[in-house]
Amino acid sequence: MKLMRVGEPGAERPVALADDGGYYDLSPVTDDIDGVFLGWDGPAIARRALDRGELEPLDVTGRRVGPPIARPGAVLCIGLNYRAHAAESGVDPPSEAVLFHKSPNTVVGPYDDVLIPRGSEKTDWEVELGVVIGRRARYLESLGEARSCIAGYVTVNDVSERDFQLGRPGGQWSKGKSCETFNPVGPWLVPAEDVADPQALALRSWVNGEPRQDSKTSDMIFTVAELVWHLSQFLVLEPGDLLNTGTPEGVALSGRFGYLRDGDVMEMEVVGLGRQRSVCRQA
Repeated sequence: MKLMRVGEPGAERPVALADDGGYYDLSPVTDDIDGVFLGWDGPAIARRALDRGELEPLDVTGRRVGPPIARPGAVLCIGLNYRAHAAESGVDPPSEAVLFHKSPNTVVGPYDDVLIPRGSEKTDWEVELGVVIGRRARYLESLGEARSCIAGYVTVNDVSERDFQLGRPGGQWSKGKSCETFNPVGPWLVPAEDVADPQALALRSWVNGEPRQDSKTSDMIFTVAELVWHLSQFLVLEPGDLLNTGTPEGVALSGRFGYLRDGDVMEMEVVGLGRQRSVCRQA
C-alpha cells in the first residue's frame, strides 16, 4: 500500500494506492495525510480500512497528483551526506550532520512545475530520500527508538540555487533552498514497514532524459536512523515533518553539467518510492 493525495493545490484528497494498482478514497478515514493523521499511526489505520474493504474505489484519471503529505510544520535538510557529493562540492566529509531548513511552502507535487527564480543563473537538482516523521522525536535514546518515529519514505527533489546559497556574504543556505516550488515530493508516501532497508535504496536523476545521478543510500555518511536520533538531541521533530537526507554526486555544482534553464525537464526517482517529472519554468 502507498498513500497519496490528488486534487488541485489546497484541495487535495487523501488516497490509498493498493498493491493491486487500485485507488481508494481515504476520506472516510481522514481529511488529509497530515501530522494529526500520521501521529495516530495513520498508515496502519489506512491499511486496516483497505484490508477490510471499507474504502470506495476512486477514479484519479486526469487529476493532479499533489505531494503525498500536507504542508509539513518543518522541512529539515541534511547537507553533504554522501562522500562523493562532498568531494564534488570541494569540501571534506562532515564529522557531524549539517542541518539547514527549507520553508515548508516549497513543498509541491511530483509533477508540478519548478520555477527558476528571478535573477537565477545556478538553479540545481538534487534527488534525495525523504523521511516523514510519524511520532514526536525528542531526546531519543537509541537508533531503534529513532526508527519507531518514522511514518514512511518519499522521493524528494531538494532544488537549490547555488549562487543564492553559496555566493552571497556569510553563506546563505536557506536563501538558496527556500525559493517557491523548490521541494517536489512524491508521488507516494510508502509506509516505513514496507521499506525493508532504507539504506539499500537506489537514487537516480535525469535532466532532459540524460542521466545525472545514480547512487544508493548505502553511500550515506549518516544513516536515516542516525539522523533522526541526532536531530532529536537538538530540536523536536513532530508528526508530519519532512527530513531530506542529502543528495549523492552528479549535480550541476560539480561543474560537469550545466545549470537548469527554462523548459528543462527534471526526473527524480528513489526506486520503490516512485518517479517525479518536473518542468522548469521562469518565475
